[in-house]
Amino acid sequence: MKALRDVLDKVHPLFAKGGILEAAYPMYEALDTFLYTPGEVASGKTHVRDGIDLKRMMITVVMALVPVTLFGMWNVGYQANSAIQKMEAVGIDHVGDWHYTIYNAIGFTNDPGNIAANLVLGAIFFIPIYAVCMFVGGHVELVFSVLRGHEINEGFLVTGLLFPLTLPASIPLWQVALGIAFGVIVAKEVFGGTGRNFLNVALTSRAFLYFAYAGQISGDKIWTAVDGFSGATALGQMANAQAQDGVANPAVQSLGSVMYLWGEGSITWMSTFLGTIQGCVGETSTLLCIVGAGILIATGIGSWKIMAAVVAGVIGTTLLMNGVAVISPDSVAANPMLGVPFYWHLTIGGLAFGLVFMATDPVSASMTDNGKWFYGALIGFMTVLIRVVNPAFPEGIMLAILFGNVFAPLIDYYVVQANVSSRRKRYATT
Repeated sequence: MKALRDVLDKVHPLFAKGGILEAAYPMYEALDTFLYTPGEVASGKTHVRDGIDLKRMMITVVMALVPVTLFGMWNVGYQANSAIQKMEAVGIDHVGDWHYTIYNAIGFTNDPGNIAANLVLGAIFFIPIYAVCMFVGGHVELVFSVLRGHEINEGFLVTGLLFPLTLPASIPLWQVALGIAFGVIVAKEVFGGTGRNFLNVALTSRAFLYFAYAGQISGDKIWTAVDGFSGATALGQMANAQAQDGVANPAVQSLGSVMYLWGEGSITWMSTFLGTIQGCVGETSTLLCIVGAGILIATGIGSWKIMAAVVAGVIGTTLLMNGVAVISPDSVAANPMLGVPFYWHLTIGGLAFGLVFMATDPVSASMTDNGKWFYGALIGFMTVLIRVVNPAFPEGIMLAILFGNVFAPLIDYYVVQANVSSRRKRYATT
C-alpha cells in the first residue's frame, strides 16, 4: 500500500490548483480519500474531535445494508426458481432472457432448495441494477463536483445501494439509470449537494419511476423475475381483498389463498417477517432490517427515536382504524384494510426497510430530539393512512417518508421556538 500511496502523492501536483489536471481534482480526491484517511485534519482548541466522519458514517450504513442485500439476492433467486419449478410441474415451459442464459451457462439448475443457486441467480439480476445505478449516479455527482470545483462526497455510497434495493429485480436497466439521474439532480444537486437536500434521494428516484413508469414498478407481474409469471405481493393481495360473509378480517384471510400463475398459495405472518415472499429486492425481510437497525443504533448513526416513533405511529393509527372497524362492521365490507392488525402492517411491504434506512436519513429527517418523535410519528401515521384510506397506493411508506421530509424543517422550527419560549419564561425577570 505504501507504493500506491507514493504514486498518489507523486501525481498530486498535477491535480492541485495550478496543475494541468486541476479540473479533474475531484476524481483524484475521491480515489485518495476512498483508499486512505484524508490528510487534512482540523486543529485548534475549540475543535470538536470525533472518531466518525462522513466516509466512516456512509461505510457503516453500507455495512448495515449488507445482510438485507445478501438476503434480497437469495430471495430473488428463490422466488424465481420456485416459480419456474412449479410452472414446469403444470406443463408451462419457461424461456428466460440473458440473465438465465448466464445462470444456466454457469451450470446451475432451477432448484429453490439450492442456496448457492438462489444466491447466484439473484446476483445476476441485482448486480447489473446496482452497477448501472452507481455508474450513472456517480457520474452525475462527478459532473457537478467538477463544475462546482469541490470534492466528491461519499454520500452517494448509501444512495447508490438503497435505490436498487427498493426496486423489483425485473426492472429495465434504462429505467434504473433514468431514475437515479433524476433523483441525484432534482432532489440533491440542485439544492447544493450532499448535506443540503431536504428530500431522501433514493426515495425521490423511486417515486419518479413509480409515477412515470408504473407498469414496471407496480402490479402483479413484476415482483418475481420470471417472464409471464403473475402473483400479488402480500400488501397487494390485502389491498384487493373482497369482503366475505362471516369473515371478520377478509384482508388477512385473503393471504391464505393467493392466486399465482400455477394455482393457489399462501402467505403467513412468519414468511412476511422472515422475508420469503415476493417484493422489492431488499425490502422483504423484517428480521434483517431489525439487524440493520441494531447496527445503526449501536454506532449512533441511526436515530432510535425516529424508528420507535414510526412504530408507535403505525400501531396507534392501526388501532384507530381497527376501532372504526369494530364500531362500524359495514365499513370493513367497503374497505377490508380497516381490520388489518398492526403486527401485519409492521411486516408487510417496505415499512421495516423504510423506517430503518430511509426515515433515519440524518440530512432529510428532523434534527432536534423532540422533533424526531413528531417526525417519526407523522411517517407512521401517514403510512397506515395511505395504505388503508387510499386504495390507489397499497404501499404507503415511500410517500409517507417524503411527506415527512417536507415537514421536517417546519417541525424543527416549532420545536426550537417552543424551547426558546420556555427558556424566556424560565429566566424572565421582573
